[in-house]
Amino acid sequence: MGLFDFFSKEKREERALVNLIKRANHKFLQSGERLRALEALANPGSERALYGMLSRVGIVYHKSIEDEQEKEWVFDTLADKGPAALPAVKRYLRTAESVSWPLRLLPKIATKEQEFAVVQEILAEHEPGYERDPTKKTQLLRHLAQLKEPGAPALIVPYLGDMDEGVRFAAVESLLRLKNEEVGRPALLQHFESDAEESLRLRIRIAEGFVELGWLVQDQRKGVEQKLPEGFQLDREGHILAR
Repeated sequence: MGLFDFFSKEKREERALVNLIKRANHKFLQSGERLRALEALANPGSERALYGMLSRVGIVYHKSIEDEQEKEWVFDTLADKGPAALPAVKRYLRTAESVSWPLRLLPKIATKEQEFAVVQEILAEHEPGYERDPTKKTQLLRHLAQLKEPGAPALIVPYLGDMDEGVRFAAVESLLRLKNEEVGRPALLQHFESDAEESLRLRIRIAEGFVELGWLVQDQRKGVEQKLPEGFQLDREGHILAR
């Protein structure tokens, strides 16, 4: 085979791969056609092919049952590939706006340490602050709470200062779920007292969390009392109680 033939073959394979990815993600094709394209992408198993497969979960097909079946097929197929699918999943986590499906995949294809490292890496690309669509930040924060890794609370705390109320609420929920008093209690109290926080919903959730966990207010009693929502009170020891 000559050099020209080699490059021609590469171009043909490239065009074929691009065409398969287009068909696999074309919401106006019949379900059977998309599935055939998805199966063809699964066979070579290259990072680009698997990434093209995973892109299917970001497309909404008007027939909801078929849409869900195709997405579940993609999920199960990638889960069966194990660690080989990790590079494609990481790439999708980096580029997609919504990452609920790949986050579900991570524990199927990675160790706990790898999973935490991947989430940490992707979250670092979405620092606290303004973002047109904060969906990914919210999903990553909630996933960290599920991992229950010792380093997770420290990663979450800075997002209490995010510009989006939904992200801040997710950070509060995640810190309460992790139940790490050493990191979570002082960070949540500081935020609870802050004049910068205008969300009553968020303050109520922090108060509820302190009731549920039994965390003490301690030396921040005065500041907490000033911000305590209606329906809550402090006892003598410094516990927040629901009236």
